[in-house]
Amino acid sequence: MACYFIRNLLSPLSKFKKMNIKKHIPNLITLINLFCGCVAIVFISKADYEMAFYMVCLGIFFDFFDGFFARLFKVSSPLGLQLDSLADMVTSGVAPGYVMYSLFSESAHELGTNPAIPFLGFIVTLGSCYRLANFNIDTRQTDSFIGLPTPANSLFILSLPLVLQFSDSLILLEILTNQWVLLVITLCSAYVMNAEIPLFSLKFKKFNLKDNALQIVFLAISLALLFLLHFGAIPVIIIFYVLLSIINNLFLKK
Repeated sequence: MACYFIRNLLSPLSKFKKMNIKKHIPNLITLINLFCGCVAIVFISKADYEMAFYMVCLGIFFDFFDGFFARLFKVSSPLGLQLDSLADMVTSGVAPGYVMYSLFSESAHELGTNPAIPFLGFIVTLGSCYRLANFNIDTRQTDSFIGLPTPANSLFILSLPLVLQFSDSLILLEILTNQWVLLVITLCSAYVMNAEIPLFSLKFKKFNLKDNALQIVFLAISLALLFLLHFGAIPVIIIFYVLLSIINNLFLKK
């Protein structure tokens, strides 16, 4: 009787062991990314842009590791691919679009007092959505990117209110509170994410200086900018990354 009771008690545990736990780990990490994006949106609604920025950074961190563990455990799946894009849509699509909406709302009314003007900020969200859908079916972007990835664009947008908050430059403050400037940033953001611009990979494929010179120069300059400019370095680094990729592409064509 005791053996029968113990066998029934341990039966669910034996079934649990037989389950392939590894295949669920990447999806769980993806869901944590989604959770971080949801929390970031809550902070944005309260104008706490610093905490929103940190939550988006945390979400992007988990976004990197879901793919890493999927490859490590060899459990990549169509479900994981779709789940990843849906989570990114919140963290790197809705969150930056909401930030642009907020910046438009808080800025001077150069474009008029039409209450619909701030909603132009969600053009960033539309561009992110198209980018993520296109990325899923574009087989050219396995080792490098064509167009700016949504996480990089999200960091760019999320850093703008922090530049406003921590900068002492009156000129910079005037620029970033101008609705025409915000409109240009919004349209350029949506365009660059979907433009046919090859961007160099930050992955180190070979451990030698020659093959990784571009990546090393970029990372060294980026670290120096972060040390000097703090939050203000982030938009500069993203712009520098795109420009450096364009220059690199021109040299490769020659």
